[in-house]
Amino acid sequence: MIGPLSSQLNAIKWGEFKLGDLFEKLDLKFKKKTFNKQKDISKVQTSEFDLPLVNAKNGDNGIMYYGRSSDFESAEMTIDIVNDGAVSTANVYPQLLKTGVLYNAYLIKPKFTPTRETLLFFTPCIYKAIKLKFSYENKASWNKVKNELISLPLKPTANTQTLDGIDFHFMEKFIAELEQCRLAELQAYLKATGLENTTLSSNEENALKVFNNSGNTPCGLTWQSFKLGDLFEVLPYKKRFDANKVNIYASKTKDTYPYVVRTSLNNGIRGYLKENTNFLNAGNTISFGQDTATMFYQEKPYFTGDKIKILRCKNPNFNKINALFFITSLTKAFRNFSWGSASFSVSIIENQNISLPTNQHGGIDFHFMRTLINALMKQTIQGVAEYCDAKIQATKEAISQEIPTQKDSLF
Repeated sequence: MIGPLSSQLNAIKWGEFKLGDLFEKLDLKFKKKTFNKQKDISKVQTSEFDLPLVNAKNGDNGIMYYGRSSDFESAEMTIDIVNDGAVSTANVYPQLLKTGVLYNAYLIKPKFTPTRETLLFFTPCIYKAIKLKFSYENKASWNKVKNELISLPLKPTANTQTLDGIDFHFMEKFIAELEQCRLAELQAYLKATGLENTTLSSNEENALKVFNNSGNTPCGLTWQSFKLGDLFEVLPYKKRFDANKVNIYASKTKDTYPYVVRTSLNNGIRGYLKENTNFLNAGNTISFGQDTATMFYQEKPYFTGDKIKILRCKNPNFNKINALFFITSLTKAFRNFSWGSASFSVSIIENQNISLPTNQHGGIDFHFMRTLINALMKQTIQGVAEYCDAKIQATKEAISQEIPTQKDSLF
């Protein structure tokens, strides 16, 4: 957390509230008599399948499928809680737009009138209160979750911990200022990395066209299937660190290293550990969740939790740019496996085929991979930059009033 913002959370008064006193669970239904997964939902949002549906999804704001608005009851300005997922149980997501419920998750509606900012503030507060208390074996049902306590900021004049005493104004101002700081960080990052200029080069434009079968290349873009084991060593972790038996630091400090687990969030990093460096796994590798197929490029050395394999590329050209291409290909190859399957044994991982572009000599086309990834990064960053420009002025207006000084972070 940014220093001044971190300090803001420390001076303000805090109070504890039971979730069930602030929210109610919505009973949103599928309107048709029978449900057909093949016909009633889609993994892609279209004009027909326009309604996001929450389910046991880890990442992507809890959305994996889309349904027809006419088929599903929906609500907006809610919070989504996953009640039954292998690694996603007790994940919490803000759902600002109209959203329906598929299964293994539910929506809760505030008993007060929410704003975008207050929902964004409540979401990590709820996550912090419930995430470590529930699991695949202990479902996060509303009957249990509603009795959990969350900490919320109170008005300076509040004498009792009631709804009227919650400082919603502070929440809105805090989120607005947090967004401004993140936008400033993003702008500084883009400038430092040379990504501030998002204009595509002619090679990058052509790489996009070639990828979409419309560009020019001497021999055409060709693809070849490779066994993962021919490209990567599949290594065990140096040591498994049990999250219940180590001190996990929320942010990077001196002598701490990333603690990589099977989550699909935050590059797989749950926090940071200060442990024996002899047990660090090498950087410039891919961490692979053995029963979730979650994988991330890890630039620096890291510690691991349970069921993590280390994929070390045998090609010296491997780096953080083409790693993004490899991971996309790997994710596509493993997408049909189910959680908890024995299919994620080392043997199966090594024998899994992935498709990669090749050059005229039959080798992996690292140049094309790098050029394409750079082009996609620029396109993505261009969208973010446009968002930044639209938000900065509104954010400045939202924080124009002085905020009291406070301290340490939930975020």
